[in-house]
Parts: sequence; C-alpha cells; structure tokens
Amino acid sequence: MVTTIFKNINYLSGMQMEEKFLENAGLTGGEVKVYMALIELGQALAGKIAEKIGMHRRSVYDSLNRLIEKGLASYVIIKDRKYFEGANPDKLLGIIKEKERGISLILAELKERYKKSKMKEEIIVFKGKEGLKTLFDDQIKTRKEILILGASTAADEMLKYYFLEYNKKRIKGKIKVKIVFSNRAKGKHEKVPLSEIKYLSDEYSGPAAINIYGDNVAIIHWSEKPIGILIESEGIAASYRKYFDLIWRIAKK
Repeated sequence: MVTTIFKNINYLSGMQMEEKFLENAGLTGGEVKVYMALIELGQALAGKIAEKIGMHRRSVYDSLNRLIEKGLASYVIIKDRKYFEGANPDKLLGIIKEKERGISLILAELKERYKKSKMKEEIIVFKGKEGLKTLFDDQIKTRKEILILGASTAADEMLKYYFLEYNKKRIKGKIKVKIVFSNRAKGKHEKVPLSEIKYLSDEYSGPAAINIYGDNVAIIHWSEKPIGILIESEGIAASYRKYFDLIWRIAKK
C-alpha cells in the first residue's frame, strides 16, 4: 500500500511538472488539460475528452479549437463524427522557439528604451528582507566599488545567510568595498576580502546605513520591518561620495 501511495505521489508530481511546462509554453489551464487528455487517449471524441477530465463539453470544444489554431491538435471525420488527436509534443519546442524569435526582434528596441529611462533620476523603495536582497543584488550587477557609511551589525543578523552568497559574488566580481562601522563592531569584519574598514565613535551609530555605488545611493533602515530607498542619480551619488570621503578621513582603523 505504501509503495502504491509513493507511486501516486510521483505520478502527480510528474503531471504537475508537465502541466507547468505547457503553461509556460503559452497554453491556458483548459488547453493543458485537453492536450494532456489527447496525448493519453490518442484519437477521441470531444465527449470522451470531457468525460476524462471532468470539463464541460462546450469548454472542451473551445480549448480544442484554440489548440488546432496553435497547431497542437487536429481532427479527422469518421462517419460524420469528429475525432480529435494531439500533435507530437516536439511541436511545443517550435512554439517556444518562435516566441524567442519574436522577443529577439524587439529586444534591441526595448533595451534602448530601458537605457533612456535609466538615465533619468529615479527613486525606488524596497521593503522587507526580500526587497533588500534585490537592492543588494543590484550592487553586484553594477560591479562598482561600494562605499558603506554607518554600517549596522543588524544587517548581518537579518540577512546572515544571504550575505555569505553576496560576498562570494562580490569577491568573484572583484568588487571592492569601503565600510565605516561604529567601534562596537570592531573585530567582527576585519577578515572580509577586498574590503577596507574604519570606525567611528559609537555615538554616531544607528539603525540606518548609506550605501553608495556607481550612480546610486541606497539609504537602508535596518529595523524589524527593514526598508531601503534607492536614489538613482549621478549628481546625488557624486555628492554623497564626497561626504563619504570626508567621514573616511576622520574615521580610525
């Protein structure tokens, strides 16, 4: 009995993966069910398909017509009755490749529009741990030196395992970082590769930090519900970089 249960679980898991793939290929939920039924049944009447998947016959016909338009189904007439048949699954790869070709045709234009939009000053808000991960991923993608002012130890506690991977990517990309911590963080981060670290008096510490990289300034508040504000502006980044240089000269190793 246990073996039978596991077999059923594996079967369902496989079915779910196949259905997910078909949906990614652009099929609706109804089309997926009808196509899967056609593959299993071979030639079949619409009523037989409806019976197998528990779908209303009208909905089955609608899905069949759309599958025929997509080249994933066909039919033959035998004694005035339509018998439907699913196309070879290799056809699905053709559909996906066709979509890729379509995207390639407009990709250059989309990239140009994106580039122009990025030239404008922009403010983006990131909320929660997952939001901040996206912000830090952007630092890696920019591949510029990172300047961190007012670094908080709360960051390591909140995103401990993420920062292990973050630093691996940073080191692989040879991205240097300069960090100004408060004195209470001494002895905790000295061995971080490709980093220079200095310290300020604890009276200047707090839950907020400023990260400067490329033409970006990220202001991060490390609280129970963390939030990050990313300012994309060449001029503002240049001003904050000068401010960081001033603090860097004052801070001690």
